[in-house]
Amino acid sequence: MRRTEHELLSATLGTRKALTAFHFGVAGARPKVYIQASLHAGELPGMLVAHHLRTLLEAADAAGQIQGEVILVPVANPIGLAQRLYHHPQGRFELASAENFNRNYPDLAAAVWPAVKDRLSADAAANVALVREAVGAWLQAWQPESELQSLRRQHLGLAHDADAVLDLHCDAEATLHLYTEEPCWPSLEPLARLLGCQAVLLARDSGGGSFDERLSGLWWRLRERMLEAGLPDALPQACDSTTVELRGETDVTHTVAAQDAQAIMAFLAHRQVWRPGTPSPALPPLPCEATPLSGSQTLRSPVPGLLVFLARPGAKLAVGDVVAEVIDPSAERAARITPIRAEVAGVLYATVRDRYVHAGGEIGKIAGAVPFRTGNLLGA
Repeated sequence: MRRTEHELLSATLGTRKALTAFHFGVAGARPKVYIQASLHAGELPGMLVAHHLRTLLEAADAAGQIQGEVILVPVANPIGLAQRLYHHPQGRFELASAENFNRNYPDLAAAVWPAVKDRLSADAAANVALVREAVGAWLQAWQPESELQSLRRQHLGLAHDADAVLDLHCDAEATLHLYTEEPCWPSLEPLARLLGCQAVLLARDSGGGSFDERLSGLWWRLRERMLEAGLPDALPQACDSTTVELRGETDVTHTVAAQDAQAIMAFLAHRQVWRPGTPSPALPPLPCEATPLSGSQTLRSPVPGLLVFLARPGAKLAVGDVVAEVIDPSAERAARITPIRAEVAGVLYATVRDRYVHAGGEIGKIAGAVPFRTGNLLGA
């Protein structure tokens, strides 16, 4: 195991922040897997999973079991982790810019296309190596102008040439679910099985430039450009990346985190990170069907009031089922109760944690099977 520190651009005099990474296996070996936790710094379940993963990976490395390379970043956002306002963590948005920490990563496909378009060939393996080299060179040349940009550059520098990327997040209150792009799903289905995901949301560019989609999107976007240019169809999906939502913000327990860490270790076995002869666990049944992110309904309340849930994350809902009630106890004659109903059939995979809602406020999400949304599919 090797520990590295990557210093960020300082935002102000007298301060210093750094990103810490742990490297296991052989540098440059294949397959390479990158795992990071708590990019939204207030989402802590992933940080505890990373703590348990580190112990397991150190043991595997010491035993010589790792034939590939694993990079683990247990605290992916030291900027957000330092932000507190009136005793409350502010880890989702950078206070200086109001930017979501998991948005606005650079479009790597657009960045490197000019450098690779005349050098791509019918040799798929050579094309993958060429693209990875070009992305690495582009990142080396990128001069960040802010602390936030320097954080994004460090993330991409560590992860851009990975075969698989796991970005560990959580929702406010949620069942375990994951987001990934459609081209990645076949390779990531074993992960969903091993983790016991209750929902899987698929898209082809959710919008917003999230960390995981910039890495997986690099490959299918370049392939599209190649086909449009009349070049050979010779660029595989060389990176499968996913955002893993590890339940809710308060689901921070050793029992659950150790279970999730073991599931990720089993996934690494299926990705052949371990040396030949290491047993690979059998895959359990898939607990859910993958559904389009464009079919996910965001439940909102048309009125303000006290929020009372009648369904919990993981519940399977039919159209018309009451998910929650919004109560106005100050109404003139009697308390006004407004039911919030499901408009799509599917799994209630996430809900808010606050129990007072403003008019128009989000209260939860249902994974529906029929696409109906377009445009930017990610929330703030």
